Formats: sequence, C-alpha cells, structure tokens
Amino acid sequence: MKPAFKQVVFYRLAPFFREKNTKFALLIYILLHKNILYIIFFFITVIIPTNKAIAQKTDTIVHINGNVMKGEIKKIVYGVVTWKMDGMGTISFEEVKVNTMISKKQFEIKMHSGKIFFASFGASKEHRKVYLLIGDQKKLVNLEEIIEAYPIRKSFWMRTTGNFSLGLNFSKGSDVATLVFSGNLDYRKQKGHYILNWDSNNTYQGDSLSSNKADVSLTWERLFKNEWSTFVTVSATQNSELGTKLRLGLDLVGAKDLIYNDWNRLYAGAGLNITQETPYDDSGVTEDLAGIITLNWKVYKYTTPKFWVDANISFLPYITDNRYRASFNLNPQVSIFSDDFKIGFKFYYNYDSKPPTENASNDDYGLNLQFTYSLH
Repeated sequence: MKPAFKQVVFYRLAPFFREKNTKFALLIYILLHKNILYIIFFFITVIIPTNKAIAQKTDTIVHINGNVMKGEIKKIVYGVVTWKMDGMGTISFEEVKVNTMISKKQFEIKMHSGKIFFASFGASKEHRKVYLLIGDQKKLVNLEEIIEAYPIRKSFWMRTTGNFSLGLNFSKGSDVATLVFSGNLDYRKQKGHYILNWDSNNTYQGDSLSSNKADVSLTWERLFKNEWSTFVTVSATQNSELGTKLRLGLDLVGAKDLIYNDWNRLYAGAGLNITQETPYDDSGVTEDLAGIITLNWKVYKYTTPKFWVDANISFLPYITDNRYRASFNLNPQVSIFSDDFKIGFKFYYNYDSKPPTENASNDDYGLNLQFTYSLH
C-alpha cells in the first residue's frame, strides 16, 4: 500500500527530530496535520519556554524617581516601554516614567521627525534625555521624540515577533461550528522587515466543510525618511462564498504616515495589484491589473486593562476589467493575565462586484471571538 503524503514527509523529517532542528520539524508536522491539539501543544511546550529562556537582561533604565532597574528592553512603541526583568516577568510602563536608559544592543529607532537611526542607548545626566550611540558619534535626544524602538538582534529567532490567535464558535441547534486560526510573524532587519500573515476561517456543518476563507501573505516593508515606506506583498487567497478557488496576488504600494504618536498610527498607501484568479467553475483562469488604495489604523492605549485595535480598509478598482473589490478588517483586543495574552474579536467584510464564479455571492463577512498569544 502506498504511504500517505503526511507519512512520507514525517519520515523525511525524522532526522530533524533527533538533531537541533527539532522545532522546525515539529512545526512542519503540525501544519500538515492542521490539528488544533497539535497547535496548542506546540506553542505551550516549544514557543513559550524558548521565549523565556533566550532573553538577555543586560539593559538599564533609570526611573524619574531615581530608581535603577536592570533587565531587557523588549521594545518602545506608542509611548510605552515593554520591559522584562527577573521575578516580575514582562511588564509595560509609560515612557514618561523614564529619565534615561542604557543598552549596548543595537536598536532601530524612529523619531517624531520621521528620521530613523540604528543605535544603542547611552545615559544622559540631563532630565528625560538619552544619547543615541551611532558608531563613534553621540546624539543627545529627548525621550519623548522617540516614537518607536525595536532591538536589532543577531539570531533569527530573536529578530522575530508575532501573534497567534485561536477562535471557535459552535451552535448545537444548527450543528454548525467555526474554527479560526490566524496570526502573524514579523522578522526585523535594518531599514525594513518581513511580515508573514495568515488567517484560516472554516465553517463546518455536521461532518462536512460548508464554507472556507483562507488568506496568507508575505510582505516586505522598506522604511524611508520623512515617514515614507514601501510595501511589496505576495499573497494567496481562497474564499468559497465569493467563488474564489485560488487568487495569487502581488501588491506594490507606497505608504505615508499621516499620524504617528504615543497611542496610535494612521497611514495610507496607494499602488498596483496584479492577480491571477482561479474560479470554482470551468470559466477559466484570469489575470488582471488593478489599483489599490488602503488606509490602516493601529491603536494602543495604556489603560487597565490595556487594549489594542487594528483596523484597515482597502479598495481595488480594476484597470483591465469593469470590476472592483473592497475589504474591511477590525480587530480590537484587551489584555488578560499579562500583555502576552489577549482576548478580542475579529470582524471582516469582503466585497466583489464581479465574482469569478457564476452565482457566487458578492459579499462575505464574519465575526469571531479569539484568544491571542504574543511572541516576544
């Protein structure tokens, strides 16, 4: 009997389990099985312990009251310092509580002016100021001028941050269940980073799959001066409600920060979208060129509990066809237990004026409760 595809892959990956690449092989294995129990087991036994073990707590923060704290600066964003120290774990506090700080690590630092520096931090005797150590040079700046700072770490794993979300809804009366698995991984390098996003939304009735929506994309963002950036995105999409069996896309977008302060970021972008689309029926594969206009809003409020909001809207008018598409996503979350664990809901709405499959619906929407774990 011919072995199943999963068995063959698992056999090929077996040597990895005996060597140092265990996490890689285990991740591939659970993705092949797409089993929720495997996913939970992986993150509890592999991701979370590794995240705690590899941190290096060599930074210093001087509080405005004179207290000196030793630990690790995880990031500074939206006017909030994420800080890790022995005993207390990972905590967050407002940047206005910091008088100065020291770190020998390299950071990607974004200023209110839009300038970007790659530097470490040196202590200053002046109130609420810090030196940016850039090679052999020192630049004295006010702490409130820093709107974003991420450490540029040496290892692949420590350069990577992300979120993993799980959601499940079930109605006994209708025998309908919805399973959602979504998230993102963000890999940072100097002047740019890579973002992997995925979102799988499957609805089951009884023992059969009644509808599915799946999106995966890989984005490269390049930062420039004066709050400009560019995005290059490759994506794959499936949506049974809209009649899309497979849509492959390439987006080329230029973006500008409209607002970026200590609690929110609002930026807009415009560019081109190239797609190859396969319908569920026999109407054939189509290739199209469209414009793309997008508006993104990210909010973080340092309250009790803390809350986050991610929202974006996109409009794609087709150049090669009398057609347009639009999408809207909203994802508010609040912290539970700690900043690493969140609960919230995710709402999506997609519209297509001319679906690729005949008799397919023009729109699709959904609302799901989700639990999220944040990595690093």
